[in-house]
Amino acid sequence: MARARRRVLQLGGLERTNSFVRFYLALAGVIAWDMVPAMPPELIVLPRWSPVNIYEMSSWTRAIVVPLTLSYAHKFRWQAPECAKVDELFSGPTRSAAAFEPDRELLTWRNVFLLLNRIARLYEQLPRKPFRRRALRLAEHWLMEHLERSDGLAAIYPAMMNAVFALLALGRTPDDPLTARQIDRLAELEIECDTELRLQPCLSPVWDTAIAMVAAQEAGLSPDHPALIEAGGWLLQRQIAGPGDWQSNTPHVRSGGWAFEFRNDFYPDVDDTAFVLMALQQLAYPDQGRMRGAIRAGLAWLVGMQNDDGGWGAFDRNNDRAILTQIPFADHNAMIDPSTADVTARVLECLGRFGYRAAHPVVARGLDFLRREQTTCGAWYGRWGVNYIYGTSGVLRCLEALEITTDPMVPPAIAWLRRVQNPDGGFGETCESYADSSRAGQGPSTASQTAWGLIGLLAACSPTDPPTRRAAMYLVERQGADGSWHENATTGTGFPEVFYLRYDLYRQSFPLSALARYAKRCANTRRN
Repeated sequence: MARARRRVLQLGGLERTNSFVRFYLALAGVIAWDMVPAMPPELIVLPRWSPVNIYEMSSWTRAIVVPLTLSYAHKFRWQAPECAKVDELFSGPTRSAAAFEPDRELLTWRNVFLLLNRIARLYEQLPRKPFRRRALRLAEHWLMEHLERSDGLAAIYPAMMNAVFALLALGRTPDDPLTARQIDRLAELEIECDTELRLQPCLSPVWDTAIAMVAAQEAGLSPDHPALIEAGGWLLQRQIAGPGDWQSNTPHVRSGGWAFEFRNDFYPDVDDTAFVLMALQQLAYPDQGRMRGAIRAGLAWLVGMQNDDGGWGAFDRNNDRAILTQIPFADHNAMIDPSTADVTARVLECLGRFGYRAAHPVVARGLDFLRREQTTCGAWYGRWGVNYIYGTSGVLRCLEALEITTDPMVPPAIAWLRRVQNPDGGFGETCESYADSSRAGQGPSTASQTAWGLIGLLAACSPTDPPTRRAAMYLVERQGADGSWHENATTGTGFPEVFYLRYDLYRQSFPLSALARYAKRCANTRRN
């Protein structure tokens, strides 16, 4: 405990922690509310034309913040025991001042929002708040509506936890059926081992199933194999036909996407939808009419979600108002959901597999976005996977699907992959590359990242090319006797520089896919 305290103080003390950390400590009654950024429920009253409103926030931030506004308004707390103190974790007497330090330059968006934060605090002190009753009613309605058709609010841990706090703040007890159901949903995220209890941030069954199906098909599993048919039927049942938050910016686009989790109908996402469509494309599903209808709806939804800059974000269209990243409670580094190279590449790969080509206006705009996003070293940033290896592999894979591997973007990307390949033939990159781009492509070799590197190389290189062959041999030589690969590294991304994910099936599905592609290329080379 003494070592932990010293480390906290070295990092700047409790006053330098994430605003959500301070919010939870205030809920426990161990710090004062003046250390918490203002999160008034009046946020939900702000109209759509306002530059600050909940639908300009990323979907996950929206789901995290709306229930927090209810707890903030009621100043709900579960009082920690008197013996529980955190006073020794502050680095100085000013406490809250350091948590809201202004920029040195006077006219910045951060300083504007800090001023608004002070005004909101003064508003909180008024005996009568003119908009409070309506705001509370709207926030509660929003919460209740979004608890339906989902396995917990947004089916992600922070929002689910905050929903429980909000229900308690509204006067419901833990035994209330609605509260109890949300607590049960949280419990479903638990993984209990002999010596520990861990909590997953979310579940990823749709994503994992789609990737595994694509890998199995690339490895030669018959399109009518019972396992693929069963998995395809399961995916078809989870296509979302109802409304969702995404319609705020795309009111004229019809539903048709897929979510990441078992049930999360308000939040289908672009990445999952693209991978599911690729998984279904060649499937010999018995009800072809149903499958073709699902694919048409999914493709239409994907195209409708393209942003004005030509790229695609994850959950919303044109969710890119950068000034919102300066709001005091935006320090989780994920306030907006702008276009990213990896999601854009996934959509373009999917469209390429369905016959779209570079001249199509939708594809052309997407390719222009990727050209702008390519870094000077030749790589692309990976928002949802660690990191530049993931992004670069995805873009090269999409260019292959579009049959434009002679594009000028390709040579510098291939050259970068060759430069960062490890001496053992594998590829690796740590989460540190998000904070320090000079670490791009650097790290111990892993199975999943080597697979991404190999897939990228195969998009434009011969299988006899030495770097390509070495990457394939790395995977072959490290496959276990049971057919699996071992990997402890974290290669998935939640919020860059905040938290990361380990997808346990990445180390199986992506190496299988990469080696299947390599074997196919080798066979084609021998025939030619």
